[in-house]
Amino acid sequence: MADGQEDPAVFTCTSLPSDPRLMATVTNAYLGTRVYRDILHVNGVYNGAVGDTHRADIPSPVNVRMVAPAADSLAETFTLNTRTGTFSHLLWSKDFAATHQLYAHHSLVHLMAFSITIWRAAHTTQPVTVQLQTPFVPKSRDLDLSQGPDFQGAHYIYGRTLVPEVEGGPRPTVHMLWTPVPQALTLRGDEQERSWEFLTAVAESEEEAKRSYSEGLALIAAGSLHSSHVHAWATLWRGCCVDLDGPLPLRQALYGCLYYLLSSIPPKGNRGFLFHGISPGGLSNGTQGEDYWGHVFWDQDTWMFPNILLFYPEAARAILEYRLRTLEGALHNAREQGYEGAKFPWESAATGREVCPEEIYGAQEIHVTGDVLMAFEQYYCTTQDQKLFREDGGWKLVGSVAQYWCSRMEWSKEEQCYHIKGVMPPDEYHYRVDNSVYTNAVAQRSLNFAADIARDFLVPVPEEWVDCAKKLKVPFDAEKKYHPEYDGYSPGEPVKQADVVLLGFPLMHPMSSEVRRNDLEMYEPVTELDGPAMTWSMFAVGWLELKEMQRAQAQLNKCFSNITEPFKIWVENSDGTGAVNFLTGMGGFLQAVLFGYTGFRITRSSLRFNPAFPDDINKLKVTGVSYFGSKLKFTITKEQIRIKVTESPRDPAVPPLEAVLEESGQRFFLPEGTGSSGWVCSRKPAQAGE
Repeated sequence: MADGQEDPAVFTCTSLPSDPRLMATVTNAYLGTRVYRDILHVNGVYNGAVGDTHRADIPSPVNVRMVAPAADSLAETFTLNTRTGTFSHLLWSKDFAATHQLYAHHSLVHLMAFSITIWRAAHTTQPVTVQLQTPFVPKSRDLDLSQGPDFQGAHYIYGRTLVPEVEGGPRPTVHMLWTPVPQALTLRGDEQERSWEFLTAVAESEEEAKRSYSEGLALIAAGSLHSSHVHAWATLWRGCCVDLDGPLPLRQALYGCLYYLLSSIPPKGNRGFLFHGISPGGLSNGTQGEDYWGHVFWDQDTWMFPNILLFYPEAARAILEYRLRTLEGALHNAREQGYEGAKFPWESAATGREVCPEEIYGAQEIHVTGDVLMAFEQYYCTTQDQKLFREDGGWKLVGSVAQYWCSRMEWSKEEQCYHIKGVMPPDEYHYRVDNSVYTNAVAQRSLNFAADIARDFLVPVPEEWVDCAKKLKVPFDAEKKYHPEYDGYSPGEPVKQADVVLLGFPLMHPMSSEVRRNDLEMYEPVTELDGPAMTWSMFAVGWLELKEMQRAQAQLNKCFSNITEPFKIWVENSDGTGAVNFLTGMGGFLQAVLFGYTGFRITRSSLRFNPAFPDDINKLKVTGVSYFGSKLKFTITKEQIRIKVTESPRDPAVPPLEAVLEESGQRFFLPEGTGSSGWVCSRKPAQAGE
C-alpha cells in the first residue's frame, strides 16, 4: 500500500512476536499491562525494601486469549490502534467473525476492560462458539491477598504489599474487582450478533474500586464504555498532533512514540490518585528483575518531560508534583552522603530515597539532581506558573537543590575555581571522575535558575549561589575548541551514550557554532553504536541546529534499529538487550522532531523556532504547542511558516505572547484578546548538506 494510503497510526499483523516482551501495551496513568501477560501493575505500588523495591505484580483478569479450534479455514489479525488506545484480535472464517478488544480506559483510570463480539454470516444458523483461554489465578508474590464478597456480579480480592520500601514506611493496599470470565462464549442460532463486556477495577481503597466498577457497569448498560474511552483518546490527540508529509516509517514511529508516552500521563483534570512518575519501561513493565524494576530515573525529567510539557503542561505539573512529594527522601539522601540540601536519587520509587540496587550509581551519578531542576525551569519558562513555586513547594525544592550543589563543590586553589569531584557522568563507562562537563554545566544551570527565580519572587539571592555558579569549572579545551567530557578525558576514548552533546541541547549551554560542531564531531565516532536508544536523537538535534540535514538524518535513522515490529515497541539497545517499551528512547526520538525539525527553544522571554528538516519531508504540522497558557499550531514547509493561536487565555496577568524566528530574528506578538490570530512568514529553504 502506498505511503499516503496506509494509516500510520494503526499497526496490524497476522502473527504475534515470538518475544513476549515485544507485545503491545495497554496502559493509562494508573494501570498497565502487556497484551497476553498474566500480571498488571499499578502506578506507585511497589514491594520490597530499598534496592529490592519493584513494581508489585498483580494478577491480571484481562489476560484472555480468544480461540476457535472448531472453525475451518480460520484467519486472524492483531491490531494496535493508537488513535483509540485499543488492542484488537480478529478471528474470521466463512461462517463467522469474532473480535476481542482490550484497553485501559484513559479517563476512568481505575478501569481496564475487554469485550468479545461475535457476528455470523448470513448463510448459516449454526451456533458459534469461541473459547477463552485465561490462566488467571488470584495470587501474587508481592501482595498478601484475601478474597472478599462478590460485588454486583464481580469477584473481589484485596491485600497489602509484603515489604515496605523503607522501615516503618507504608505498605499500599490494592483492591480489585473483576467480571468472571467463562471458558467459552456462544452465539445462539437465533442471534445475528452479540457482544460481551468484561470489567476490571483496581484501586487503593475498597470504596474507589467499587465506585469505579459501578461506573463501568453503568457505561456498559448505556452502550458507551468503549466509546467513552475512544472519545478520551480523540480529545487527547486533538490537543497533541504531529503530522508530517514524509516517509511512512517515520510517521509510524511518531505515532507509536506518542501513543506509548501519552498512555503514561494523567488525563486532564483527573485528581483521583497521586501520580508517581514514569519509569523507562512504563507501567506495563517493572516486575522484579525487569526494566529497572519500575524505578524512575532522569529518563523521565530529561527525555520524556519536554515532549509532555510542550503539549500538556498539566500532566507535566503532575510529574513535578511527584518530585515535590519525594523531596523529603531527597533531603535524606543528601544528609546520608554528608551534604546539605536535596540530592534526588538515581533510582526513585515511592519515597524519594535512593533505591538503586548498585551503590555506585546512587553515590556518583548525581547529575540527576540538576536534571530534575531543569524540568522545573522548563515548566516555569513555559507556563509562568508561580503558584507551583510560591505555594506548592517548588521554591523549597529549588533552594534545596541549590544548597546541595554548593555543598558538593570544592574550591581549587590551583585553578581558582570550584570543582565537583568523584562523579559518574551520563557516560557510564567512566566513574569517579572529576568535573564531568555535563554534571557541572547542569549544576551551574541549577544555581542560575535558583537565583533567577529568587529575583522574580523578590527574595534575597544567597551570595553563595551566585559565586558558585560563576566560579564553577566547566571543562573546555581552548586549543581544540571542544568540551572534554571530564578532567583528563583523552579524545578517542569510547563513550557509552549521549553526554557532552547534551550541552547544546537540552542544556543550551552557551557556545559558538564552531564549538558545537567540534563536540559533535569529537564524540559521534566514539559513542557506542549499540548503546541506549536516546543517544542518536541528540546528535541529530545538534546537526539540525547546524543545518547539516544529511548528517542529522543519518543519526536519526540509527534509532530505527531500536524499533521492533509489529507494534513499534522500542528496545533500549539495538541488540535487543536492556529495557523494553523504552519510553526514554521514544522521548529522545520525539525531541529530535519536536525540537530538532522545528528548532523550538523555550526561553524565559520567548518561544524561539528555527526549522530544519531533510529533503524527504515536505511539510510538518505541530498542533497543540503550549506556551504561556496559549495553544499554538505550527505549519512548516520549506518555503513558509504559518503560526496560528488556537486558544488564548483571558488572564491579564499572563505576559504577552512572543515567538521568534531564529534565522531572521523576526518577532511575532499576539495582540491581547485575539485568540484566533495567525502569522505567516516566508523562509529561505535550507537544503540538505548545507
